[in-house]
Amino acid sequence: MSLHSAQHPSTTAAQDATTRTRDWLIASAAAIVAIIALYAMFFDHGTLISATGDYLHEFAHDGRHLFGAPCH
Repeated sequence: MSLHSAQHPSTTAAQDATTRTRDWLIASAAAIVAIIALYAMFFDHGTLISATGDYLHEFAHDGRHLFGAPCH
């Protein structure tokens, strides 16, 4: 019996399904983080990030100016 025998087809299908699921989970997590960041940047007006101090507030404020969003 060879050590490099071909994988069983069901094993390959299970690995493909696992890879697709992992890719969807990563993409979903990235989308959720992006939506939260966009909310904090454009709609929050400092309420969400006020507890973190002035640095993060100023970063978001400069980001609103960069994207042309009203903030004053």
